[in-house]
Amino acid sequence: MNQPVVAITGASGFIGQALVRHLGAQGWAVRSISRQNALADSNTDVWARALDGAQAVVHLAAKAHQVNARVRQDDQRFDDNFALTSALLRACVQTSVRRLVFVSSIGVNGVRTNGQPFTEQDVPAPAEAYARSKWQCEQHIRQVSSDSGLQHVIVRPPLVYGPQAPGNFGRLVRAVERGWPLPLGAVHNRRHFAGLDNLVDALALCLTHPDVVQKTFLLADEEEVSTTDFLRLTAQAMGRSARLWPLPMPALRTAARLLGHGDAMARLCDSLQVNSQVFRQCTGWQQPWTLAQGLERAMQPLTPFSAP
Repeated sequence: MNQPVVAITGASGFIGQALVRHLGAQGWAVRSISRQNALADSNTDVWARALDGAQAVVHLAAKAHQVNARVRQDDQRFDDNFALTSALLRACVQTSVRRLVFVSSIGVNGVRTNGQPFTEQDVPAPAEAYARSKWQCEQHIRQVSSDSGLQHVIVRPPLVYGPQAPGNFGRLVRAVERGWPLPLGAVHNRRHFAGLDNLVDALALCLTHPDVVQKTFLLADEEEVSTTDFLRLTAQAMGRSARLWPLPMPALRTAARLLGHGDAMARLCDSLQVNSQVFRQCTGWQQPWTLAQGLERAMQPLTPFSAP
């Protein structure tokens, strides 16, 4: 019997590499598509050749946001995300692809919560260019699916942590590893995160489950923690002590703003709660690893998926 074929865009990225390993272990024939093989463009014919024979696609490839305040983050910088997604959709319709799983961002809901977690019913409020590009792609996917019958699933995760993670998590790990004192000991916010292994397990389920079609899901670990507690758990997973000192929040925000890092500090200090019960109830999915277990795995070399 022939193996089912899944194409993964952004396969060389942080999430993509883990998903390739996981789906391969599940018996999928994985077709990796990345910038390295010159498919990060909007040529529909090129995409159609790449997708020929594939039954499903997981679309991870995107120009990512950057938190460096010196980088101008206008919408034009992310136009490629829409062009790439549009070409991919045209190719899906032209070929044998039946289902597209699109990894979006919790940023489509907004950048912070105020006492109530984000849900799928919220009116989208993307505040940053990267999130606006994801929201634009989501709308286009829904329209093309409606017109063509292509099955789609949209997943919006928050910050993803795991081995060799880029972005804020990678920076925090390096700071703890080097023993730097961090003025984050008095951050009493509430946040949800997504463990890399939990996320790829859920994405794999999205490829086959019959009840997820034409739906959008928020997806995060169940545990809700403060940034301070998240740092302590991260340090514990590294076998270290987090050097946290409790700088009062007003002073912390003011200092960050004066240094040009106001937006980055807001990401660490604001609350961002995510209710992902809809996905769990729809599929019966349970996350394979707790937050503490996921952080322990994040400090180890890349490992294949094996449930605890």
